[in-house]
Amino acid sequence: MRIIVTGGAGFIGSAYVRQAVRELGHEVLNVDRLTYAASPEALEDVAGDGRYRLVQADICDHAAVAEALAAFAPDAVVHLAAESHVDRSIDGPGAFVTTNIVGTYVLLDAALAYWRGLPADRQDRFRFVHVSTDEVYGSLGAEGRFTEASRYDPNSPYAASKAAADHLARAWHRTYGLPVILTNCSNNYGPYQFPEKLIPLTIIKAMAGEPLPVYGTGQNVRDWIHVEDHARGIEAALTRGLAGEGYNFGGASERTNLEVVRAICARLDELQPDPGGQPRDRLIEFVADRPGHDARYAIDDAKARAELGWAPRETFETGLAATVRWYREHRSWWEAIQGGRYGGDRLGLGAARAGAGA
Repeated sequence: MRIIVTGGAGFIGSAYVRQAVRELGHEVLNVDRLTYAASPEALEDVAGDGRYRLVQADICDHAAVAEALAAFAPDAVVHLAAESHVDRSIDGPGAFVTTNIVGTYVLLDAALAYWRGLPADRQDRFRFVHVSTDEVYGSLGAEGRFTEASRYDPNSPYAASKAAADHLARAWHRTYGLPVILTNCSNNYGPYQFPEKLIPLTIIKAMAGEPLPVYGTGQNVRDWIHVEDHARGIEAALTRGLAGEGYNFGGASERTNLEVVRAICARLDELQPDPGGQPRDRLIEFVADRPGHDARYAIDDAKARAELGWAPRETFETGLAATVRWYREHRSWWEAIQGGRYGGDRLGLGAARAGAGA
């Protein structure tokens, strides 16, 4: 299968591209703007493979997207390109509106034109997989889980931008017939995750003996899925999903943020004991909460399990252990990031905005 993957140098995108090329034998054209969070190093295993190509382009550039579609002639588009960090969306929502909403519109518009020009048999086989997040559903109380029928109720600029993109993708299927499949996932973790996110940031700071910031009381709950399990879910949706349907992917691993941080500390205490023999959870430091911080997310992935034959392979314990080992063994990757693109600073403080464009 020939697949265009947008955002294939990102965290989730690169995991999917590695699987698609190495394990499944797909031909992949990666369309990526190579923003601050992109990691070409995550694609070194496929960079020399004739089945993989990279085009540096912005999904907001209609001409570039249309050219890529025409030249590569894909059987599918897997759309992962997005601004993704909630804290950054609080500080600078404009980039999220542009990439996540406008970029998705441009991609859908170009894909529709391309799809309409295909012969009937290829039209029937073509799929546009739009990859999204559980954050579009808003916040849960102590009970219940998100299903594909849950009401949208986004609370952060990031979540709102992804919700808008979901609605556009669904509309392009219902209005124009483009064979779109939507997927929504819980929090991802694993190798090559940019160190602004909770798990890699905590691992790196804990190894350095630095304070470990935990928002609020640390009781916000997330369901965690290993990125390689999510990548397998994307492939299952692409190859076995039905056009017009949505599929949720979760890891059946609900944890409070405080539990996640303590689990990382405990793992590092085993692998890399503190020189003074002190437990690393002494470094936990509660800080001002994120504005509009959702209390709990939890995914009901029964539909994906039943209809796609998918299930996560990693438990939180096995996945986290592998992730901690990976960051210990790949210091050069994240140290290079710390030296330039991101030094571990607190983001998303919600400083007063003077008005539109501020």
